[in-house]
Amino acid sequence: MNKITSIADVRRHFRNNKEPIYFISATNFNLLGIGDWVGAFRHINYIDCFEGKQRNVFVPKQKFPRDFESIEDINNYLLEHKEVIDFIQSRADGENAGVASFLMFDEHTEEICKQLGLRVAFPPAELRTRMDNKIETVRIGNKAGVPSVPNVLAKVGSYQELVEASQELGTDLVVQTAFGDSGHTTFFIANEEDYYKHAEEIEAEPEVKIMKRINCRGSAIEACATRCGTVVGPLMTELVGFKTLTPYKGGWCGNEMFAGAFSQEVRDLAREYTFKFGEALREEGYRGYFELDFLIDMDTNDVYLGELNPRVTGASSLTNVAAFAHSDIPLFLFHLLEFSEVDFDLDIDDINERWAHPESVDSWSQLVIKHTDESVDLLTQAPQTGVWRMHEGGDISYDHYSYHPHAAENENEAFFLRISGAGDFRYEGADLGILITRGRLMDDDFQLNDRAKAWIDGIRQQYTGQALQDPVVEEVAVSHAIGGGNFKIL
Repeated sequence: MNKITSIADVRRHFRNNKEPIYFISATNFNLLGIGDWVGAFRHINYIDCFEGKQRNVFVPKQKFPRDFESIEDINNYLLEHKEVIDFIQSRADGENAGVASFLMFDEHTEEICKQLGLRVAFPPAELRTRMDNKIETVRIGNKAGVPSVPNVLAKVGSYQELVEASQELGTDLVVQTAFGDSGHTTFFIANEEDYYKHAEEIEAEPEVKIMKRINCRGSAIEACATRCGTVVGPLMTELVGFKTLTPYKGGWCGNEMFAGAFSQEVRDLAREYTFKFGEALREEGYRGYFELDFLIDMDTNDVYLGELNPRVTGASSLTNVAAFAHSDIPLFLFHLLEFSEVDFDLDIDDINERWAHPESVDSWSQLVIKHTDESVDLLTQAPQTGVWRMHEGGDISYDHYSYHPHAAENENEAFFLRISGAGDFRYEGADLGILITRGRLMDDDFQLNDRAKAWIDGIRQQYTGQALQDPVVEEVAVSHAIGGGNFKIL
């Protein structure tokens, strides 16, 4: 194909693709179902969520005990694993081993990929790291005309310095460090006692973001910066800090996508800001998939930039399965197209106008279910991946195996992706699994609805564990466990 000029061309191009394309990560959660659109697409994962049933997921059989400290560590481990290397080489065309995409990667990942003959389908790790810096995000947003919550960027060495730097913001503050997810690196400070709980982490930073605390709702929107312009997905609500889902205050634990998420004015403004931010990213040299968190002030309806994730995210699992994605193409295909060697010229304005229409957005929700107790045990039983059914009275049962959320046909059914399985350690913060279903899981006051609570209880009841008696064994178990409670694997 000489030049791609239509969505039909994009579909045909990827359907006929012969070059191996990989998503390498702890699990395949973020890009569920993309293999249906792209020929020769495979997931390479550390965790087998499907117990060997899913053909396009490759998981090395032999595991070596290792303490992972980040998702990058997991990916580098996979790429240096002999079974993975043999698998990639078996599908290579001479020195071209294909294309690799990741949730997270670093400079070492880039070196390994180069040695294996893999082309990384993302901007360089160094640029991604700079874009991922929350302080840098504020500056890019200001330059692009996308406002953040009233804030000050400053080095803080004591509570007194914090007070002096934030005089214009009042006394109820939110402090964020440059890197890290919101559940671990966002601190709510209203007095000196609050400050000293987090003083060590705050004072270790060369600069922090100090914000006025507002009455806000979290939201997320995904987009892709291409050479033809920025493609923008729908605005989603965020589930944040529910104690039945996560032990981390302020931690992300799911999303809802539906046509009426927030007012039309707010949705339009968020889309406009996302387009502007995407164009600013292109000027910075960044291209491809990204996600913006917006904070919606519930008192004023103002829309503020929260943070930038220069990558696919946990919300990508919804963005890429919705009605607009299936009537055109999933957003991730624009990303692959941008990093392909094919010339293309697409009418991005036309696509954005179509995707902004309420009829293009069907309703989906997801829950990220973590172990919320401080206990540590060894799982002896875990629910299978596939479609589960809820009965009258709220009890649930396994219905059938599937790898795709679309297999859940109505709101009485849900697709569950098991993360922790029998033989894994269950510890505070461990990801147990993700539940994706049609319809909403929060009410209009952003509280979990009865259906969500029933699904959470039902899934938790499917897990059983065996207590560990030795504290030393507990410590070793958590340190060897994926995530270890210190970083998100999704």
